[in-house]
Amino acid sequence: MRLQEALAECPVVAIVRGITPDEAVAHAEALFAAGVRGIEVPLNSPEPFESIRRLAEAMAGRMAVGAGTVLRPQDVNAVQEAGGTIIVAPNTNVTVIRRALELDLDPAPGFATATEAFAAYEAGARHLKLFPAATYGLVHLRQLSAVLPPDVVVWAVGGVGAETMAEWRAAGAGAFGIGGELFRPGQSVEETAQKAAKVAAAARSSPA
Repeated sequence: MRLQEALAECPVVAIVRGITPDEAVAHAEALFAAGVRGIEVPLNSPEPFESIRRLAEAMAGRMAVGAGTVLRPQDVNAVQEAGGTIIVAPNTNVTVIRRALELDLDPAPGFATATEAFAAYEAGARHLKLFPAATYGLVHLRQLSAVLPPDVVVWAVGGVGAETMAEWRAAGAGAFGIGGELFRPGQSVEETAQKAAKVAAAARSSPA
């Protein structure tokens, strides 16, 4: 499953920062059962490429799997070798974006300003991650949405949760990256399932 298809089913990418390879698949299954179809393993997690490899194998055809906090082109290569297809970053690095596209992966670079958004777009990215979304706020996104090209999907990431999804949707967000509200290191699979059910329900009820 690729990113566009995953977000069409549920506009949420789960950010499982701190997850370990041995627990990754069990938590992904809980997310999948709740309806979430995208998952990213930040590269500052323990053994991230091994987690991505296991997730890509176990969730093949069911979830879009990739990495977060991707800062260097060589990390893009490693994600692809592990079987991941999503390249999420906190910043706009055109070298990372272009390398992802060269490998037929889906980049989602972070941005804050119109300058960064258009630089990412010109480099080929069509998924742009407003980060940290809570810092910049709804008005910031609403104003930017008025000038961004129509084929851009803006993700609201950072300080966004189930209770505020509808507001972010109304401001122009087309997708969400959700971290702590879905997963924190050490939590049980059952807790992930409960959190995922709440987030997925909010995502489905928020008008596009």
